[in-house]
Amino acid sequence: MRIAITIAAMMLWCGQNTLHAQQEMSGHEFDPGKHATFVSDRPDGKFVSSRAIAHNLMQQHPPRLQYTGKMDSAQFAAWREDVAATMTRLMKHPVIKDMAEPRLIESHKRDGYRIERWESYPFPDAVVPYLVLIPDGVDKSHPAPGILCIPGWGQTKELLSGETSIDLGSSSINETNNAMARYYVKEGYVAVAVDNPACGEPDDLERLSGYGGAEYATFARQLLELDWSYLGYASYVDKVILDWMKTQPYMRNDRLVVSGFSFGTEPLMAIGAMDPTIFAFVYNDFLCTTRERALTMTMPDKRGRRPWPNDISHLIPGFLCEFDFPDIVAALAPRPVICTEGGMDRDFSSVHHAFQTAGAPAAFTSHHYAMYADESKRDVNLNKMPEGVDLATFFRLANVDPPHHYFKSEHVLPWLRKILTE
Repeated sequence: MRIAITIAAMMLWCGQNTLHAQQEMSGHEFDPGKHATFVSDRPDGKFVSSRAIAHNLMQQHPPRLQYTGKMDSAQFAAWREDVAATMTRLMKHPVIKDMAEPRLIESHKRDGYRIERWESYPFPDAVVPYLVLIPDGVDKSHPAPGILCIPGWGQTKELLSGETSIDLGSSSINETNNAMARYYVKEGYVAVAVDNPACGEPDDLERLSGYGGAEYATFARQLLELDWSYLGYASYVDKVILDWMKTQPYMRNDRLVVSGFSFGTEPLMAIGAMDPTIFAFVYNDFLCTTRERALTMTMPDKRGRRPWPNDISHLIPGFLCEFDFPDIVAALAPRPVICTEGGMDRDFSSVHHAFQTAGAPAAFTSHHYAMYADESKRDVNLNKMPEGVDLATFFRLANVDPPHHYFKSEHVLPWLRKILTE
């Protein structure tokens, strides 16, 4: 076994250094800029590169359910139903008979609210813990809106709740600017905080070693081998908890909100497309098309390797054949949606048009990062991202300011006060 690993490592090392060896033999350094776009060196314009062939296939086959804006209200409603049915097919949520009811494990008093630890059982042998933050004075006689809080990459339900430990009895408060559940409960809403699968408490690495981590890729690969996907599983376990929220008498089931930060916007979109009973959505990330990221971020590194916009945990077979993120946000209309961290004006214009077609032009709210809030800082007429860019250039053209990526309570909380009291 050790010999096999050594040979494999040598082969990998040789493969990584072949390009450099070829460069030295040819007497020149590899220039990534000269190969930023896919250009055929054949007279017939065809490609030998497999990556270039896949690139062209993606270019030639736009999503079937891409929102074009060429719909009346009836056509829009039919399109939205198609989006919902397609998302349901792609997510592959199982139907579990006689699912065990979630169970309250512990409850602790905090300043102005109590925090409860619950367990759900989405499969017979599965335990999915979550936290519920309930404001003082909220009960079945005085119900409040409930908000499902889904964290970003590497974040946990404890971070969202401002807690420092899984052990709530010994935890202390550490409210960061990403503690969305604590922000919500202080506003008088019931906040339900979940973990993303394979991160935080559900992460195998943390259970084995005590070191927090996130093994998204290994778990995602296992699910793909089972003809499922990370997002399919994540949206399923979140939906089980959301359905439980609908049965709680101290939460208003006509005012349930899903709030996703960064990575958490993906299950938000999946659940939102499938469940018409959700009242509103907090989309705390920049809005973009994943397909466009794949087609335009083709600047190779110094070894000649081109990037890919996301890792395997974002992969859903067939997803980009059907729709992309702006299309799904458009399909949430006419329910209230706020996008807090910018994106291309082209995409926001498309989503605004969808809400207008759905008869609710005021229901969609969008904000840019502070760096790009002034129109003069953005290319508002950019309708197509140029190919051959690197990640930094993509972010700049998409009006994204990565160092200031955080939960935008300054936008979200006033918006929620408005829509939940109208």
